Amino acid sequence: MAAIDNDEAPDRETLKVAVRELLQALAEKAPGHTVEVRVPPYGAVQCVEGPRHRRGTPPNVVECQPLVFLLLGTGRMGWDEAVSTGKVAASGQRADLSALLPLAAPTGEPFEE
Repeated sequence: MAAIDNDEAPDRETLKVAVRELLQALAEKAPGHTVEVRVPPYGAVQCVEGPRHRRGTPPNVVECQPLVFLLLGTGRMGWDEAVSTGKVAASGQRADLSALLPLAAPTGEPFEE
């Protein structure tokens, strides 16, 4: 988060770890298999309760770049802004993650439960 605050890109390894931690936090916050959240090249999770997807392209998909997911996950970017500016591709009736974000404080620290 310090690199982002200084208008610098975080190093690749740090970004990878942060994205994977946030994806895991999302899967834990909203367990299920209805929405597939993809953050290439670092990972993907299925989350949100509802019908389970089994084959082919899932009907509910969210995809974005790693830095965008980090900004969303820490509340530094809002869901509506990310979708309306094309930074997030969200398709399907259940692909709105606005009620699940952010996953961590803007500092990157986990929220206290």
